[in-house]
Amino acid sequence: MSGELMIRDLGRLEGEVLVFGGCYSNLQATEALFAEAKTRGIPPANMICTGDVVAYCANPAEVAERARTSGCAVVAGNVERQIATGAGDCGCGFKAGSDCDLLSQGWYPHAAARIGMDLRGWMAGLPDLVAFTHETKRYVVVHGGVSDVARFIWPVSDEAVFWSEIAAAEAAAGPVDAVLAGHCGIPFERMIGIRHWINAGAIGMPPHDGRQQARFVVLGQRGARIERLDYDAAAAATVMVRAGLTQGYDRALLTGIWPSEDVLPPQMRRGQDLASG
Repeated sequence: MSGELMIRDLGRLEGEVLVFGGCYSNLQATEALFAEAKTRGIPPANMICTGDVVAYCANPAEVAERARTSGCAVVAGNVERQIATGAGDCGCGFKAGSDCDLLSQGWYPHAAARIGMDLRGWMAGLPDLVAFTHETKRYVVVHGGVSDVARFIWPVSDEAVFWSEIAAAEAAAGPVDAVLAGHCGIPFERMIGIRHWINAGAIGMPPHDGRQQARFVVLGQRGARIERLDYDAAAAATVMVRAGLTQGYDRALLTGIWPSEDVLPPQMRRGQDLASG
């Protein structure tokens, strides 16, 4: 963590709060999420994105513009930070030559080339953290971690990893009851002492579980609920194919299985035999 963090405090939010991440340039999923929020009566002011609005799929500019004009709060993901500064890669820190590194060389140039200066300026101004109070709890929203925007934190990560990030969040934003995060693409909840760590998952890519449905989180009177999002995955995959984005994420939208497990901890890998299921 270097420099002073940009923090946006939303104050107290009343009613249900919808937290989502990883739009990943998936316009079909993004529109489906906003339609779902409207059906539930959740206004944009009660919606928060954990970042990586842009990534694997075919419509980076359209999705970024939708997020920018939606009225919801957006935390800067590593992709937003990289595109805003004109960097040449997504900033995930993948090992050179790994499957994830090679895959990113397909989708990242497509995304970066389609984000104009206005959207780059918007990305540059996104906060590192969003804080708010809901019911009786104080929340902080991050992308990957506070110490590193691209830190991969998994449900099986050591407890010390969570404690270090909670401490960094509190150093920046004051005492918190819960941290809401994204980046890893896997929705989960974990109690760290009396603190609650909640990953909202991603709406632009399924969580490597063999289903097309994406994930998001709703905060209500009884706490956090991980919810499923149905959308037209076939249409999103078709647009990717037409754009030449056929490195594997197009198939992942349909199979629910990621094209590579490189980034996953060994105990969370399903095995490549499921890639066609």
